[in-house]
Amino acid sequence: MNITYSSTSQISVKEAIDLYIRSTLSERRPIHSHQAFKNMFKHANLIVSAWNEDKLIGIARSLTDFSYVAYLSDLAVDVQYQKMGIGKRLIEETKLNLELGCMLVLLAAPRAREYYGPLGFEQHPSAWTLKKAL
Repeated sequence: MNITYSSTSQISVKEAIDLYIRSTLSERRPIHSHQAFKNMFKHANLIVSAWNEDKLIGIARSLTDFSYVAYLSDLAVDVQYQKMGIGKRLIEETKLNLELGCMLVLLAAPRAREYYGPLGFEQHPSAWTLKKAL
């Protein structure tokens, strides 16, 4: 298996939605809205992808200023490729695209809460969300 990582690959909406379905992240993302997915990728300013030849198998999608903070909004790995270090590598590749000392922030999916601690993330007690802005 030859897995490559890229921060410059073009990803189609169809490829992205397909990966999110294969990763179970589709449970919390608007996979039925082509336009929403198009906007999610159009407005993210750092996307690192993992590929097995020409098959998209992982994504780390972030919004960032590259200096102070990066919000890692999605970390998705195809379930057939999980537990192989791909998610960890996507995070490392994301960090390589940021300035030294830039903070990485995320909200863990319910199934992934235990994943981030061993990677060096610290749980923050005061995260807040507003589900629908008015």
